[in-house]
Formats: sequence, structure tokens, C-alpha cells
Amino acid sequence: MPFALYLLGLAVFAQGTSEFMLSGLIPDIARDLSVTVPAAGHLTSAFAVGMIVGAPLMALLSRRFSRRSALLVFLVTFLLVHVVGALTTSFAVLLVTRVVGALANAGFLAVALVTATSMVEPDAKGRATSALLGGVTVACVAGVPAGALLGEAWGWRSAFWAVALLSLPALLAIARAVPAGAPETEKTSAVGELRALRGPRLVVTLLLGALVNGATFCTFTYLSPVVTHVTGLGSGWVPAMLALFGVGSFVGVGAAGRLADVRPMPVLVYGSLALLAGWVLFAVTAARPVAVVVLVLVQGALSFGVGSTLIARALYAATEAPRLAGGFATAAFNVGGALGPWLGGLAISAGLGYRAPLWLSAALVAAALVVGGTALGLGGRHPARVPRSASTSASAEGLAESRVHS
Repeated sequence: MPFALYLLGLAVFAQGTSEFMLSGLIPDIARDLSVTVPAAGHLTSAFAVGMIVGAPLMALLSRRFSRRSALLVFLVTFLLVHVVGALTTSFAVLLVTRVVGALANAGFLAVALVTATSMVEPDAKGRATSALLGGVTVACVAGVPAGALLGEAWGWRSAFWAVALLSLPALLAIARAVPAGAPETEKTSAVGELRALRGPRLVVTLLLGALVNGATFCTFTYLSPVVTHVTGLGSGWVPAMLALFGVGSFVGVGAAGRLADVRPMPVLVYGSLALLAGWVLFAVTAARPVAVVVLVLVQGALSFGVGSTLIARALYAATEAPRLAGGFATAAFNVGGALGPWLGGLAISAGLGYRAPLWLSAALVAAALVVGGTALGLGGRHPARVPRSASTSASAEGLAESRVHS
């Protein structure tokens, strides 16, 4: 993998840390800015909405810029809003910075996905995607706990400063190492790209991504009460379980990256079946600590392994609109990331208990299998799979460009 790809992963790590770190900082923010805890919780919702709306919108707007220019604009914006967030004493200003930061994050990830896949061989999109998304999994393992520790030691503002500082070396490195590329407007029209996104293969892939990611975050969001109230472990186990889920996700993304390009069908079919079985088993054995420890690791690996493969398949399915495909893939996965916790919260509020999110995760994966199976039956083959020839022409230009600049 080209070194510049890992520099993109560093920026994704900083952005992933920012997206998830508020879970441990909300009470401190509420006290410091004199708002209620539920009001402070709107900071998380604002970021999620910004990601969903911003991914396709920013991908469309960024077509006017070269890839390197777009990445730099988005990353500079992301860095600056975290500086403003660390300095402000106004909750309203902080809320605005979360929305703007999410828009910048969404745009960066959409462009980074197509940039990463253009740096490798035409049939290696899965490996490139997994290397980039490794930044998100590392954020789960190390970035989020580190942000919580910083907040506890020096206040919530220190976590915002840390994200800004993490973005700085990535900014400088991207300016030097990432090929500029041509603006997408010089390659195809916006109407042409939008028309390319209407293909059923891509639509089904995005729907599958939303369902699988919804299942992932339905349980991940409520893992703490599952561990403490159902499993019966102390609260001190919660950070370890969250980190263990992150370790599993890192392993899953890495393993899927090696298989997604050559054997996507087995990864998606058998991986989803195993994911369904795992959520059911988790729900049944949630009171047994040993089973929970094993399943947190396994489900993290399967969830992110299947999810990253679906992102790679989305890019394969829309070679004529790679930047917009990356934007819509980002939006679809964030729709799932918002839908899952919402459904889990409804089930808990209805008195169904803390096992309910586990059963809902199983139901969402089952729905994905039904959708995928139906599309397979109607289309004659897996909806997300495309032949190598379809991706060759779309990636050849970016690959040559990368080699020229390396």
C-alpha cells in the first residue's frame, strides 16, 4: 500500500476520534457550559446529521477541486472548528462547530475513499478501503479511551485540542504526498455522475451497508448497560469491552481487505450469516461473562469486516461516479449509525430490557440477508459484485497519476 494512503488513515483516525469521543465528555461539557446532559447530548446528534447530509453534498461540491485541494480544504476546516470548539464558552457555538466539523469529516472521507482506491491496482479497492478505514477502528481502540482520559485529567477542551493537533501532521503530509489529480468536473458532468448512481447494484449495496451498520451501532451504543446490568460485570469492565470491540473491528477490517477484492461473495454471505448467528448467540448468552468477552471481539471483527467489504463493493459498483459513490456510502453507513441506536433506545424505553438491542441487531442483519438474497435472485448474481474489467478503466488514470508523483 502507498505510504500516502496511511497518511489519509491518520486523518481518518483523528476524525473518528472526534466523532466518538463525546460519549465520555458529555457530563463535563454540560457542567462547564451550564446546559443539561440531554442538551449536551445533542452535540452527538448534530454530528450524525452533519455526516448524513454532508457526505453526498460535500462530495458533489468538491468535484470542482482536485482531490488534494479538496482533502486539504476539508481537513483545514475540521482542524479550525476544533480549535474554535476548544476555546468557546458558548454551547450554541460548540453545536455549530460539531455540524461544520461533521460536514468537513464527511467530505474528507468521501474524497479520501476515491483517492485511496486510485493509488492502488484496479482490483485492490478492498485493500485500500480497509487500510483507510483502519483509522476508524484505531480510533475505537485507542482514540476514544484516550480522549476520555484527557477529559478526565485536563477537562473536555483538552480532547478537542488533541484532535486538532492530530490533524496537523496529516495536513502537512497530505499536502506533500497525495497526488493532486484533476477536478471531477473535467472528467464527467454532475448529471452524468448522478445518473451513474441510480444503478440497482449500488442502491442495494448502500441499503445493505445501512442495515449492517445499524446492527453494529445498535449494540455498540448500549454495550455499557449490557455489560453492567445483564452480564453483571463492574463498570470498570466497560472501557475494556469497548476497546475489545475496537480490536475486533481492526482485525476484521484487515482480514476483509485481503478477501474483499478476490472473494467478496463468500465474505458477504458467510460473514453476514456468521454475524446473524453471533448476535443471536450474544443475546442468549449475555449473562455469561466468558461468552460476552468472546462475542464482543468476534462481533466487532465480523461487523467491520462485512461493513468495509460493502464500502469497497459500492466503489466497484459506481466506477463512473467514484467521488459521489464514496459520499453516498459514507451517508448510508451513517444512516445506519443513527438508526441502530434510535431503535435500540426505543426498545429499552418500551421496557424490553437491555438485551433488546442485541435482538434488534440480529433482526437488522436478517433484513440485510433477505434484501441481499432477493436482489441476488432477481439479478442472477450478487448485486454488489462487478467484474474486474468494469473497474479497470476508472482506476487506471488515478494509478498512473499516483506512480508519476511517487
